[in-house]
Amino acid sequence: MDLKERAAEIRKMIFKMAYRGGSGHLASAFSIVEILTVLYFGGILNIDPKNPDWAQRDKLILSKGHASLALYSVLGMKGFFPQKELQTFCKPGSEFGGEPRMGHIPGVEATTGSLGHGLSFGVGIAMAHKMNGEANRTYVIIGDGECQEGSIWEAVIAAPHHKLDNLTVILDNNRLQAMGKVEDILALRRLRESWENFGWGIATVDGHDIEKLCKCLDKDRQTEDGRPHLICADTVKGKGVSFMESEPIWHYRMPNEQELEIVLQDLGMTREELIQCEMNI
Repeated sequence: MDLKERAAEIRKMIFKMAYRGGSGHLASAFSIVEILTVLYFGGILNIDPKNPDWAQRDKLILSKGHASLALYSVLGMKGFFPQKELQTFCKPGSEFGGEPRMGHIPGVEATTGSLGHGLSFGVGIAMAHKMNGEANRTYVIIGDGECQEGSIWEAVIAAPHHKLDNLTVILDNNRLQAMGKVEDILALRRLRESWENFGWGIATVDGHDIEKLCKCLDKDRQTEDGRPHLICADTVKGKGVSFMESEPIWHYRMPNEQELEIVLQDLGMTREELIQCEMNI
């Protein structure tokens, strides 16, 4: 299965989980599918699903934890746990809740969901690896709306000061947040320039172009210039479902029966797949 096919399967899995669970931040999860696909299946992350606690592993922190559907799907497909467990998403007693919890799900490196804290956590991990002379790399995925949090900027300032060139932040730059456009709610003017002025290396990429993502992340992994790096991935919130794309209302909503038909068509799914999902087959 090539990476584009893998990304398509991940989107299907995301929707199946949300459909069965009756909730989930679909649009936020769809936004980062290609990013996670390249990280986990494109040879970027140095990990071992059979040994999730391997000391030499790279670490991925999903700071925008409400996009957990995407992370769970990828971890399941990668083999961190049986994919059947994904069917319990948002069900009573399940470990697979709306936000990921460290220590409960193999492959989840940080408990996130309260926005703004994942990057500080990542800075601490990267700093520890540096102090110990270890080769592990740390990746953090943040949202652009999340950059309105003050704690983000404390971490942005700290990382270059400590020369954390083993830290890469991927900005899911979809220009939307829960209640509307980032620009309208609290504008983040000259965002990329701000990171650069604090001492970060900066790259920009189409966050849905798998080939360009592979090249960008591979180049980033090979670069050791004494600076942490920001990869600004320009994305579309709700990518893959026509009526969800760039529409703020889909931060929370689930499709109604009429909209469901369009979802199935856009994702290349059948009613039978959803029926099987409901029946726990």
